[in-house]
Amino acid sequence: MIKSNSLFIKFFFVLVAAHFQAGFAQQSNTEIAAKVKVLLGKMTLDEKIEQLTQDAPENTRLGIPMMKYSECLHGLWLDNATVYPQAIALGSTWEPKLLQEMTTHIALEARAANLTHCYSPNLDVITGDPRYGRVEESYGEDPFLVSKMGVAFVNGLQGTGKERFDKNHIMATAKHFVGYPENRRGINGGFSDMSERRLFEIHLPPFEAVVKEAKVGSLMPGHQDFNGIPMHMNKPLLQGLLRDKWGFDGFIVSDNNDVLRLNLMHSIAKDRVDAAILGLKTGVDMDLVIGKSLEWSTYTNAVLKEALKRDPSIIKNIDQSVSRVLTAKYRLGLFETLGKTYPDKLVSKPESQAVSLKIAKKAIVLLKNENNLLPLDKNKIKSIAVIGPNADENKLPNGKFPLLGGYTGAAPYYVSVLQGIKDKVGKDIKVNYAKGCDLYTDSKAGFDEAIKAAQNSDVVILAVGGSSLTCGEGIDRDNLDLIGVQNELVEAIHKTGKPIVAVLINGRPLSINFIAEKIPSILETWYLGMKSGEAIAETIFGDNNPGGKLTVSFPRSVGQIPVTYLEKPDFVGSGKGLYKFADKTPLFAFGQGMSYTTFEYKNLKLAQPTIAVNGKTTVSVEVTNTGKRDGDEIVQMYIRDDFASVGRYNKMLKGFERVHLKAGETKTVQFELNFDNLSIYNQEMKKVVEPGDFTISVGASSLAKDLTAIKLTVK
Repeated sequence: MIKSNSLFIKFFFVLVAAHFQAGFAQQSNTEIAAKVKVLLGKMTLDEKIEQLTQDAPENTRLGIPMMKYSECLHGLWLDNATVYPQAIALGSTWEPKLLQEMTTHIALEARAANLTHCYSPNLDVITGDPRYGRVEESYGEDPFLVSKMGVAFVNGLQGTGKERFDKNHIMATAKHFVGYPENRRGINGGFSDMSERRLFEIHLPPFEAVVKEAKVGSLMPGHQDFNGIPMHMNKPLLQGLLRDKWGFDGFIVSDNNDVLRLNLMHSIAKDRVDAAILGLKTGVDMDLVIGKSLEWSTYTNAVLKEALKRDPSIIKNIDQSVSRVLTAKYRLGLFETLGKTYPDKLVSKPESQAVSLKIAKKAIVLLKNENNLLPLDKNKIKSIAVIGPNADENKLPNGKFPLLGGYTGAAPYYVSVLQGIKDKVGKDIKVNYAKGCDLYTDSKAGFDEAIKAAQNSDVVILAVGGSSLTCGEGIDRDNLDLIGVQNELVEAIHKTGKPIVAVLINGRPLSINFIAEKIPSILETWYLGMKSGEAIAETIFGDNNPGGKLTVSFPRSVGQIPVTYLEKPDFVGSGKGLYKFADKTPLFAFGQGMSYTTFEYKNLKLAQPTIAVNGKTTVSVEVTNTGKRDGDEIVQMYIRDDFASVGRYNKMLKGFERVHLKAGETKTVQFELNFDNLSIYNQEMKKVVEPGDFTISVGASSLAKDLTAIKLTVK
């Protein structure tokens, strides 16, 4: 009898636990829709309107929970959160699974802080203009790469399968829909004009991928006027394409203050009330006004009640938007966690910091290594100079570290290049530090000290670039040279004759012509997160073999802008497609990156050299590590339809894989060729595979010299 009761009790608690877990973000869409309908019927107009702004407070009468938000571009934008490498560095890893691992950790920190809705990832495709300060927030200039990274980011943050939106995951927001960086002056928020073809070929693919593949829960339109229609009232794209064609079933949150900007910036809505009506009718469900300033708000009681007087039909839009917000709260399981308390302070855990370091080491790009200066041999040097405005931490008065990049809170700590090298060499090597100059002034007062440090050392580590004060949202530039007197500092240290390793710490590609020509070794590190210096030191001394590659092209000057590998045929064969007195090619190209070892590509072949228009095949290549060190190679596949019914880019990335190879090891890398990567948009803007020959190029970068080609025939 006791045994039977014990079994019954165990069975009962298993059922209870299963029921609770099912109640937490595991309800079906039908169940949630029914609950939302009932709840909506109980709400007053005031209670409905309250749900249409971010961080709507808990409704105690009806038990509606708060849905707190943050940014999580490369970690939560919250003090004490783990800070990972900035997005542009994440792109340089070319390894989507790392982003999924990162955002899995970000989601855990978010839940611990009662944050369940994040305004990330940024899926903007950077189209060749690094004057634009938000370059650092993107994964690069290629739509295929950005798509893969974006899907991985969302899958890690939201979870997949039965884990989607469970207690360990949160809701992502894809932004900025769409074509936001495509403006004529490199200015944040500048209007974008483009053809339908360019929109569909370049800017829409990442958003389509996260909607269809990752089922992203939220989306944010861009600030800008797009082809004459501000995105926050662009019904053909937000409703016709996003919801009706792609099947997006989440909610749309405005970018900051952007519903009111239909009046104040775009001068389309005549007043605040008209702006609110336009936003709601377009399907903008939530009015994001950071700080909830009434001066910028539109979805408020006073405004929407006046809007209902002008146009009573918008009550259906209000109900629809409230339903979408409530649906998100049910999906996230927030109704089941109502009243739960959370720690006052977020704690960054060692396991999350370890992930940050792992990603940082994989993000570093070796751009140049003349005479194999790197890696340094600790047994052959007695002193090392660490010089430059970015060599040490330079903590700001607000407690933030400017070398972490934008959208970062006050990190628990930041390991600088100087600290990383000191920790690495200990007492074995003397470290001579001199700042040399500031980023933000033209003073050369520190040059003499820096020159002396170099002269008294066997080798120089020169850390230059930018910071969150020189690059980021709203920090656009009209030139891309090293800011301040950094270039003069580089020239002065170069004159000492000492071997120099340039460490670039920056958020955008820079026109570093002198460094590229004169400095023997160059590491592009972007912003590598809270363990930056540790990752850089491990790379300098060979504990980490760099394998990252560029996802944005480096211009020689602003006169080259836009500079991108995504070019179409021009007069280059006749000489008319060149600059008269300057080189047309980028300083460093998309996909470029070196290693401390060498790789050889051979035996490129197709499983089937001829396929039908609806068929598929595979292309494979053998990659061998021909050097003496283990290392990573990023194998890239580009495709071109040789003769088609419309103009095309010379080549487009359609496959990539990062592979680890031991010294002497060979691996076969294989890519599938199918409708998705062989298709083009024809003259009727239908996606088709046209019969004919295709050039399939595989290799180490987008440069012709690094690629081997093979022909595929489609019949």
